Amino acid sequence: MKKVVAAWVLFCCLLHTSFAQTAAKESRDKRMEWWREARFGMFIHWGVYAVPAGYYNGQAINRIGEWIMNRGKIPVADYQEFAKQFDPVKYDADAWVKMAKEAGMKYMVITAKHHDGFALFKSNASKWNMVDATPYGKDLLKPLAEACRKYGIKLGFYYSQAQDWNNPGGAAARKATSEGWANPDSSKIDEYTKAHEGHWDPAQTTKTMAQYIDEVAVPQVKELLTNYGDVAVLWWDTPTGMTDEFAEKLNATLALQPNIITNDRLKRPNFPGDYKTPEQRIPKESELDGKDWETCMTMNGTWGFKKDDHNWKNTETIIRNLLDIASKGGNYLLNVGPKADGTFPDESISRLKEVGAWMKVNGEAIYGTKASPLPALTWGRCTKKEQNGNTTLYLSVFDWPADKKLTVPGLSQPVTSAILLAGGKKLATTASKDGLVITLPEQAPDKIATVIKLQVKGAVADKRFTGAGASGL
Repeated sequence: MKKVVAAWVLFCCLLHTSFAQTAAKESRDKRMEWWREARFGMFIHWGVYAVPAGYYNGQAINRIGEWIMNRGKIPVADYQEFAKQFDPVKYDADAWVKMAKEAGMKYMVITAKHHDGFALFKSNASKWNMVDATPYGKDLLKPLAEACRKYGIKLGFYYSQAQDWNNPGGAAARKATSEGWANPDSSKIDEYTKAHEGHWDPAQTTKTMAQYIDEVAVPQVKELLTNYGDVAVLWWDTPTGMTDEFAEKLNATLALQPNIITNDRLKRPNFPGDYKTPEQRIPKESELDGKDWETCMTMNGTWGFKKDDHNWKNTETIIRNLLDIASKGGNYLLNVGPKADGTFPDESISRLKEVGAWMKVNGEAIYGTKASPLPALTWGRCTKKEQNGNTTLYLSVFDWPADKKLTVPGLSQPVTSAILLAGGKKLATTASKDGLVITLPEQAPDKIATVIKLQVKGAVADKRFTGAGASGL
């Protein structure tokens, strides 16, 4: 009888676990629904670092702009002087959000607080914030939240939960001083940072990290999740020095926004969040594991504004990156680093407009799509939608074939329609031993990527792994 009772208890436990797992998956899928539909968003890195814009005491500091304090080993008191020059009088949140919407972006994530610890919002947890430390004296996030609601853009907040180089007790990733510039005191500074867990200024270590988490990080996240309406994303970054105990305190604040989604950077591996975040790269097919993912990427070489960085990606690269990412079932979070006066760099504006023009014609090849079921394509990328048992493939052609015959490998389903999204021209199709052949017009309507909307009967089996996986662009 005891064995029967034990078996019944075990069965009930397994059944309860199964139900709980199913309920958790359904809840997550519901929260992730808009994000999977969106596919394209804007990242914004903005803060005090836009004032020095890559220079300290007349010295160019190497590497990305928002890390200037760490890379240049700038003392806390010196860095805080930059805030007195941070007066973004040209900031127009409405224009920013409208620009994102017109570029075809569906959500926006802004650095509410980056590693320099500076909050773009009014905070009662630290005076190192936009209202108390700058001549501008106004919360930058409130008008952004209002503009996002106005234009139907989802709003997310980036928050550096562990690294904080100004608020005492925050962590600091240890970086070699010489990587910032040829500082003659590099050896001495490096010895100090080694002995003080990456910190270079005694002012940074007057409190413990536990105090920082309790007194600054947790209260500020609560402020972000309470004072700005619906928050769609909490984008954690660099879990330097984090413990599971610290992470759990921060994770508990998410109850303030039941529909929020988070990334995988709070604390690995026990806090995986809702999606993975490859940075500055597009994964290869062989790296994908079925989990949701988002590539975040700069338009030039830096996240935060740096006046000497002119290494801009062209519009072709940005659009083809977007298509490559969507073809693998991911999202693209494309960064803008505003200047200290509150304006976007001209190069960012021009590219956003050009991407927007392309998206206006071809956006349905991105929004709500799933990964391509086709093997690697030599001429472009593919995305997929399924409805009522049938399939729509969006074929984005990068390289227009000289003979005007486009072969879609491994596709044998009957075709119900094949048209160009640009102009709506109908295209003839024929079956061949190599797959479906589509007859194209003489000239590509769009030299960056011309999209063919191909509707076929039935489901298309996944053939992505029958050959070599497509590499990231």
